[in-house]
Amino acid sequence: MKSRSHKMLTLARSQILRPREMASFGVSRKRLSSLVASGDLVKTGRGLYISPDFELTEHHSLAEVAKRFPQAVICLLSALQFHELSLEMPHEIWIALPKGARIPRPKDLQLRVIRISEPAFSADIKTHLIEGVEVKIYTPAKTIADCFKFRNQNTTAVAYEALQNAWKERKVTSSELVRSAKTCRVYNVMRPYLETLA
Repeated sequence: MKSRSHKMLTLARSQILRPREMASFGVSRKRLSSLVASGDLVKTGRGLYISPDFELTEHHSLAEVAKRFPQAVICLLSALQFHELSLEMPHEIWIALPKGARIPRPKDLQLRVIRISEPAFSADIKTHLIEGVEVKIYTPAKTIADCFKFRNQNTTAVAYEALQNAWKERKVTSSELVRSAKTCRVYNVMRPYLETLA
């Protein structure tokens, strides 16, 4: 048992763990409580644990959200920040969920949930490994298209700034932008802005 607990504690130095993952190492709820009390583990959020010497990154909140809500995709302002396409600093974590999915309402996280229907929801998702957690984030082109689609929630100015930054920093191509615009059904809205990039 000690050996299995040691393996779990070693794993907690490189990734966020949930109780059910620790249970696979034979760590009971009672043992988990004692590990937290002794300082061998630190609770960072509801049902999330790390080693005290775990190195947090600037994207820790995204890893926490992905660990708790694996169906969610980081989108809009949070995705812009991740891709370094905007100076906007959202105080909420923006996530996309498919139409019909249950909306999470955690008390310890500020989430902004956007419902997106298929095929746009599943399009252009890239998985990034953050703090040992697989985090789904829309690509820069898809994020920009979503910003134009949901411009009533973040303004066209934010979307256009992101478009200019992505183009200037070569994080998108014209074909990627056109494809994402059509997938999100905002090609006619985006076309005048795309033409300024030529």
